[in-house]
Amino acid sequence: MFLTISTSGTAALPATDLGFLLHKHPDKAQKFSTSYGTAHVFYPEADAERCTAALLLEVDTVALVRRGKGKGRGGAPDAALAQYVNDRPYAASSLLAVALSGVFSSALRGVCNARPERAADPLPLRIEVPALPARGGPELVRRLFEPLGWAVTAEPVALDTEFPEWGDSRYVRLVLESEKLTLAEALRHLYVLLPVLDDAKHYWVSSDEVDKLLRAGEGWLPTHPEQKLITSRYLSRRWSLTRQAMERLELVRLAEADDSEVESIDNAVEEESEAEEKPTPLAVQRREAILAALHASGAARVLDLGCGQGQLVQELLKDVRFSEVVGVDVSVRALTIASRRLKLDRMGERQAARVKLFQGSLAYTDKRLKGYDAAVLSEVIEHLDLPRLPALEYAVFGHARPRTVLVTTPNVEYNVRWETLPAGHVRHGDHRFEWTREQFRTWAAAVAERHGYEVGFQPVGPDDPEVGPPTQMAVFHRDEIRNDTPKEAKAA
Repeated sequence: MFLTISTSGTAALPATDLGFLLHKHPDKAQKFSTSYGTAHVFYPEADAERCTAALLLEVDTVALVRRGKGKGRGGAPDAALAQYVNDRPYAASSLLAVALSGVFSSALRGVCNARPERAADPLPLRIEVPALPARGGPELVRRLFEPLGWAVTAEPVALDTEFPEWGDSRYVRLVLESEKLTLAEALRHLYVLLPVLDDAKHYWVSSDEVDKLLRAGEGWLPTHPEQKLITSRYLSRRWSLTRQAMERLELVRLAEADDSEVESIDNAVEEESEAEEKPTPLAVQRREAILAALHASGAARVLDLGCGQGQLVQELLKDVRFSEVVGVDVSVRALTIASRRLKLDRMGERQAARVKLFQGSLAYTDKRLKGYDAAVLSEVIEHLDLPRLPALEYAVFGHARPRTVLVTTPNVEYNVRWETLPAGHVRHGDHRFEWTREQFRTWAAAVAERHGYEVGFQPVGPDDPEVGPPTQMAVFHRDEIRNDTPKEAKAA
């Protein structure tokens, strides 16, 4: 990756003052180690009339893959899709933005003890980036930089100069020119907008990125016409972080309009309100309801049937009242993730003796499932085609026959309360059905009757007076009196 910063000067105000502002001497070629390669700073030209500083970033693509592995929200999608073969070593991106902040950190803050007056004054600046990914094309480049006082040249780069009919690539050659900006302002614009145009970051985006954005965007982002797009892309489209940043930017804008401090604007709510707890996620409420029901049943040996990635198994292992916990799933991949989540390879001997994970299908009887106190089917039955439910019913209630069985499933009536769920859609693409409360109770009562269980029902989550709870849970207890009745008596 390559970027140049040029300025012009006179005998009284030589262009070589750029060296003082960048804290890098024009007569030296310097290099700096970064997490993903080596940054070089050198000056192709340096005299009183014109001075150019160049930043060349040599990216270690192997280090990029080994450190980030192209995974996770906020990871660069190009690196994820093409591990070692991608544009990272050549096209300006968040890698170059991070190098800018590391190599020119003092200049970014506008600090220059040797030439403080030059740091505070606008300079005639020309910045060139030979290869810049621009998801949105030259028009978006202009929309981002022109409101900041830049004259913008964004020339599309052809996919192949020998085949012009193939059209343009997503890259542009960028030239920015201005005489109205300080060097610090220019660097802050680049720090934010390079990854925005690339629309990807090579590292995990967490809450501290909001603070970085607001620091670098001070003085220009609150009033930028593309503020929302910049904020969303810079924060890798993470909705919660974007909302947080937009709220803080609005406070800054209001404070500037009122010529007051942000703290005086943001005082409408008392500090105690900051401590208000966020709503507990439904998945957590579901696990809490299951644990409470298992405690009430007195179960010690528990099956988690359809354990998925092991969240419930993990919670059960935290409670010493459960002496044995078994997770069963048809997916080997899910069991592998569960094993990592539980850290089975590093678990102590005593704890490891309490847990087992094995592959199995609930559509078939399995002697390994017999003899347990309780079994949990949490958000499982709705993933089966309706014709396969009788097979699951017999495998669990007719063959394994634990003393207690807990079954949770979505309440389709509650779906109208999900604002983001289109009418007529199920909550998950893999759900084969979702039942009303009446349908679930009818099925559960019939299962209990056929296999000698008693069944009760509990709401999970807020119990809406009109549509009921978001999750419904059936608690089956084996009817010991009916099961202990001699066969002769039953036949009579």
